[in-house]
Amino acid sequence: MSIVIRSLLCLLLLAPAMQGAASDEPGVPAVRFGLPDFTVLVERYGPAVVNISTKQSALYGPQDFGKEEGLGEDSPLYDFFRRFFGEEGPLPEDGENGRSLGSGFILSPDGYVLTNAHVIEAADEIIVRTSDRRELIGKVIGADERSDMALLKVDGTDLPAVEIGSASDLKVGEWVLAIGSPFGFEHSATAGIVSAKGRSLPTEDYVPFIQTDVAINPGNSGGPLFDLDGKVVGVNSQIYSRTGGFMGLSFAIPIDVAMDVVAQLKDKGRVSRGWLGILIQDVTRELAETFGMRHPSGALVAQVLPDSPAAAAGLRAGDIVLAFNGKQVATSSNLPPMVGAAKVGTEAVLTVLRDGETLELPVLLSELPEEDAFTVVSGQVEQAAADRLGLVVADLSADERERMGLGDRGVIVESVESGPAQRGGIRAGDVIISFDGEPVPDTRRFRELLDAVKPGNAVAVLVQRGDGRMFYPIRIPAD
Repeated sequence: MSIVIRSLLCLLLLAPAMQGAASDEPGVPAVRFGLPDFTVLVERYGPAVVNISTKQSALYGPQDFGKEEGLGEDSPLYDFFRRFFGEEGPLPEDGENGRSLGSGFILSPDGYVLTNAHVIEAADEIIVRTSDRRELIGKVIGADERSDMALLKVDGTDLPAVEIGSASDLKVGEWVLAIGSPFGFEHSATAGIVSAKGRSLPTEDYVPFIQTDVAINPGNSGGPLFDLDGKVVGVNSQIYSRTGGFMGLSFAIPIDVAMDVVAQLKDKGRVSRGWLGILIQDVTRELAETFGMRHPSGALVAQVLPDSPAAAAGLRAGDIVLAFNGKQVATSSNLPPMVGAAKVGTEAVLTVLRDGETLELPVLLSELPEEDAFTVVSGQVEQAAADRLGLVVADLSADERERMGLGDRGVIVESVESGPAQRGGIRAGDVIISFDGEPVPDTRRFRELLDAVKPGNAVAVLVQRGDGRMFYPIRIPAD
């Protein structure tokens, strides 16, 4: 038998396996040629996805169009918006107020709708459009800015609804599907894979985002992210973009987080979260060395706020939180979602590394308050040079320490020259609170601590900068 004939026979035998068979379960994609077929999922759950527009009191002029998406005239998408919406921008006709477009999905047949809080921000009227072209007026049950979730209610019975899944079962590399209204194009479906889980974004401390490569664009916000079983596992929320359009990275709020918000909004119209009262940072390789750790892990406590649950539990600056209620804290970004998801008034157990020993600290969680700001004021008293580090530091007066909440500690960095401190990240205006685990009450003690460190060793320096505190690793140069 020739090689050509054998090859043809192999292809014929493999064809059924490559094509796959349609799933018997409604809403579950078939697999064709090794790729998922989402047609059944879209047909079944597409009607539960809605388009959301709002009427706002602030009028948008022609010069404003596209600005809600962060677009300027130099943006490559500016011309697209001009062609799509016309010269006047995305304005409704007849002089109506400005509108913003987003997506959402129906949670239950009685008309509860979930979307992003930023989609309905400052709205005077919310219009929910279904796939069969009905327009329903949405009433806000509640909104939570920290998670960017909003729960709406529309009048209706027997409305098409989605099925809720769980993001905890998602795996990196798994196929997912988004349905929404990008740029106002209603009921558009895009697919991709989960590219990361538990992603922390700079302005979102309490949401462990799902990162995908699903094409998400302005207008997709608030729409559902489906898994291969046809269940919602996330709420599409943000994109990483330098142009305002999709660049390969999109972020969804895990549905488990969203449904916890929904339950609280239904129950009391607001969301409460657990609170420890600490400022934390990542443990870098250099910091791990200074704390005697073999590998970087955990959340390094840079500051314990006064009268907080952490202070009552005895947590200290310099402690490293390794686990929360038995769950590993791999990086500092893992801890806020864990604490925030815990119930207020319950006791949690922190596994902490302190001075090379592992401790178990019970802590009674209270409710997360509004954020407070610290005011840092620099002062100039007796100056002292720290030539080994390239620092010039000065003492602070008692009044300045009181205003900064420093107690009896702290020296201010007047200037930073080229050297180890500059390479470690220290800046002029920083206040050094502790050095190598020892408090720094004045410049004299700072010099003593510096002189006591062996050349070549790395130390952790606790610094207050602006409204927060952070450890910086500095390696003492060899003499």
